[in-house]
Amino acid sequence: MNTVLILIIGIPLIEIYLFIKIGSQIGAFNTVLLILTTAVIGVFYVRYEGFNTLKAGMGQLIKNEIPVYEIISGATLAFAAFLLIIPGFATDLIGILLVIPYSRRIILRRFIKKNKAKYSKTESKNYIDGEFEDLSEDDDKKI
Repeated sequence: MNTVLILIIGIPLIEIYLFIKIGSQIGAFNTVLLILTTAVIGVFYVRYEGFNTLKAGMGQLIKNEIPVYEIISGATLAFAAFLLIIPGFATDLIGILLVIPYSRRIILRRFIKKNKAKYSKTESKNYIDGEFEDLSEDDDKKI
């Protein structure tokens, strides 16, 4: 089965299950309050980490280095903010793991290591194929 289809069906089912289980333990009002609290605190923490990543990226640019990790980390933080805004406990947990710098570094290393083999198999060429035609000055005047 397609992974995207599994995620589209599976994530809401997991969230509904967790809403019911946690709501039965702490009550409906407290569950809603907890969801809103994690969203607000999470977005503020993502903003803080985003500014730290931006600052580190600027430091890399000042050193004339390409801030590759900072760019990937910034995209990961944007995804984490999206997950924290979506109501749910499972998405909040994944979002919080992506916001914390230590766990984000571990997740990104595993993701890069996993995908590095897939993308390194492509053949790199040191030349560009093409055709050319030499135009003389006489041809330019006719056009």
